[in-house]
Amino acid sequence: MTTTPLVALQRPKDISLDEIEAELNSIWYSQSGDRATPVAKRASTFSMVVYEPEEFQQLLAALGFYDGPIDGIHGPLTKGAVQAAQKAYGLITTGRVDPITLERLRSEFAKQPLERTQISNPNLRGFSMSDAIAVQNPCRIITLCPTLGKDEGVTAQVSAYCPVQKSGDSGNLICCEYITLRGTKAALNRVGELVTSLMIPDLPRFVWWKATPNPEQELFKTLAEFCHCLILDSCYFSDPESEFIKIHSLIDDESYIADLNWHRLSPWQELMAAAFDPPERRAALCEVDRIAIDYEKGNAAQALMYLGWIASRLNWQPIEYIETGGDYDLKHVKFKSPNQREIEAELAAIPTADWGEILGDLVGIRVTSTNLQADCCTILCSESTGCMRMEAGGSAQACRTEQVSALSDQKAEFLLSQQLQRWGHDVLYEESLAVVVDILKLRK
Repeated sequence: MTTTPLVALQRPKDISLDEIEAELNSIWYSQSGDRATPVAKRASTFSMVVYEPEEFQQLLAALGFYDGPIDGIHGPLTKGAVQAAQKAYGLITTGRVDPITLERLRSEFAKQPLERTQISNPNLRGFSMSDAIAVQNPCRIITLCPTLGKDEGVTAQVSAYCPVQKSGDSGNLICCEYITLRGTKAALNRVGELVTSLMIPDLPRFVWWKATPNPEQELFKTLAEFCHCLILDSCYFSDPESEFIKIHSLIDDESYIADLNWHRLSPWQELMAAAFDPPERRAALCEVDRIAIDYEKGNAAQALMYLGWIASRLNWQPIEYIETGGDYDLKHVKFKSPNQREIEAELAAIPTADWGEILGDLVGIRVTSTNLQADCCTILCSESTGCMRMEAGGSAQACRTEQVSALSDQKAEFLLSQQLQRWGHDVLYEESLAVVVDILKLRK
């Protein structure tokens, strides 16, 4: 993905909450210019609220492991701090903020005296948005940044950014307005109605909730009810099994839900579908009764959604779900097919040394049959991890094997820019999630 530098019309400015609209109006008024100057075009496509907790850097800083900016960027400095904390607390030193690490950081922070919970590092979150979004859409971004420590109300900053014009470009500048609100979670909960009032009337309204969904939280409830589309990313979920049930309840309440993690499955879905495009293989689909899904240890969201997708396409009905645990956190699911065939699925969490940015990425998938004459054995595996486990047992020679190339950029900001162009009900996602929820209700 190419990048385009952004230039500020005005540096972020601290203001009071009731001055937000007036300050934004003054920015645009000052940019009216003459006819020879490109006009800065203000928000006209959509409004989006971004709830961006990124509390791990704040926790690391308060506990003495991190002295960099609180900017939400998981770069080398942050990774080193995470590894130092994991080593100090006797955790596996992956450098990733997995649910176990985050919970330990929270518990250690809770032990600190109040005077040590204030963080002096500059908090730069909210000043800009990925250029994948800003360059294409004149929009308004309202970023909510929860802070740790004492509740001192909510502070506000406003700014506007435009892409740097390329040589020879003419016409209007496409600019985005940025409103950043900071305060403790309790303080932000109190300003939910103010946040919704800042979303521009008559334009699509999005909420990107970069945390686990919490229908009991007043702020989440207010924003979910007011927006046209609630955008989540299940790779953030600390407990996907519980969160999927919450998401399904929101869909039942007619909320439009988009899970960015769902879109990371598309190359795996497309290759599996292509493997059964030939008529002779398509006829063998009804013989499939074994499926194994390997995923990076730490988050089962992608594995569960992929299993839900296959089951929903083949009309498999879940009848049993057992978590057997062990080194691979094994999960076993049984289904009944329309022809009363029993299907067994296994989900395995694989420890890997090559940790990517996305927690729980798929590693490998194998579908096969106990009918050795059926031409349905198919293995998909990630380019980065290979197929060794899936090819074990001597069955690989009879299998069609494909390597899955990851999307050009699976980062949330890039997927979000695509999601903003196609919001609405995603029937395939909703049907797959419904099967996942049926599976989870059988959990023993």
